Amino acid sequence: MSETRRDFLKFAVSGSIAAGCPIDLSLLAQANLPKAEVERGMAAYHAYTEALTQAGVRVASNRLQPIASATTVRVANGKTNVLNGPYAETREQLGGFYMIEVPDLDAALSWAARCPGASHGAIEVRPIWEM
Repeated sequence: MSETRRDFLKFAVSGSIAAGCPIDLSLLAQANLPKAEVERGMAAYHAYTEALTQAGVRVASNRLQPIASATTVRVANGKTNVLNGPYAETREQLGGFYMIEVPDLDAALSWAARCPGASHGAIEVRPIWEM
């Protein structure tokens, strides 16, 4: 952590969405939604990202491509197995992440509750385990 913010902790704020949920930014352009609804969803995430940036807590953030683009790697008995697609069928998929630097878990949870995805999916907050 930086010298000036030693008392701050880094948290990953990850959005899980229902599989195929059209509000996932990576799917908005592909979804068969009215243009106004797509624009509202995009604007909500842009406003949230800007709020994190203006507050000085955003360290990094990004969207993930749809689950169909995933590749899974496993090593068993010294042999590498590569599978195209997700490892397991699941009802929720990770849509993206924000890494934030805040004083404590309560602050991270407060930011997570403001994420647009919290209203239609689950937001997971985890401390970063720095190496």
